Amino acid sequence: MTANTETGAAGERGGGATRAPQAPHASHLPHAQLSRAADVMHDVREKCVWTQEITHEALIPYLIEESHELIDAIESGSRADLREELGDVLWQVLFHAEIASRDAAAPFDIDDVAGDLADKMVRRHPHVFAGEIATTPAEVLVHWNAAKAAEKRTRTSVLDGVSMGMPALALADKLLGKAARVSVPVAVAVPVLPAQPAQPVQPALPAPDREAGVPDAAAEASIGDRLLGLVIEARAAGLDAEGLLRARLRGLENDIRAAEHRGERGVEQGVEQASGSATAADLAE
Repeated sequence: MTANTETGAAGERGGGATRAPQAPHASHLPHAQLSRAADVMHDVREKCVWTQEITHEALIPYLIEESHELIDAIESGSRADLREELGDVLWQVLFHAEIASRDAAAPFDIDDVAGDLADKMVRRHPHVFAGEIATTPAEVLVHWNAAKAAEKRTRTSVLDGVSMGMPALALADKLLGKAARVSVPVAVAVPVLPAQPAQPVQPALPAPDREAGVPDAAAEASIGDRLLGLVIEARAAGLDAEGLLRARLRGLENDIRAAEHRGERGVEQGVEQASGSATAADLAE
């Protein structure tokens, strides 16, 4: 929890868009406390001199910190911890939206953010809202990717929308999936068997256990040990494991873009093909 971003007061809201007057909050109304939290954020921005100086950029460290604290609560915390940390992440969203609502050139507020999100989720779940059929997770991904392809027609690369600022291991997993989509083989030497020749990796075809959501405890432990071993090896050599992996990923990024440029396997309309071969990680985009 980050104390500096959690001062509160009560009052009425402003916002970037003109909206009809809202009924007074009451505890029995749906999501009344969510609306109250937005009101509290508005008053904090209005009356707190520290908060008034904060920009989107200045909030980035807090967002990162709160996100990691939420992860900790999910992985090892109590239900109370999870509830609190979800609130702290929500505060960051409200904070950014309140800052945006006061932008002179292009204002928007939390209602605009929520409305855009709801519209997008309705489009991407036609099996829920539009009478389409999806009886398996793979079929859900087909609908999701088709809707996303229609939304992102201006994209020219499978890498568009991928944040290169992600932690290196998460970014590696993401880029390996993107590489497979444009038929870019990734040759790596197996660390525990240095005498073995480099072998292409095809990460777009997840192992059955991973796809089914059934963990293989032995495999997880083995891979975890090897990853830790590589960090130990890098540390012993005075090297930064995160930086080394990120440098290798920059090379992979270049390979993917080069493959797309050569047209070895174009991306339809500049976006990912609407297929069910994606993993559930694609739902985060």
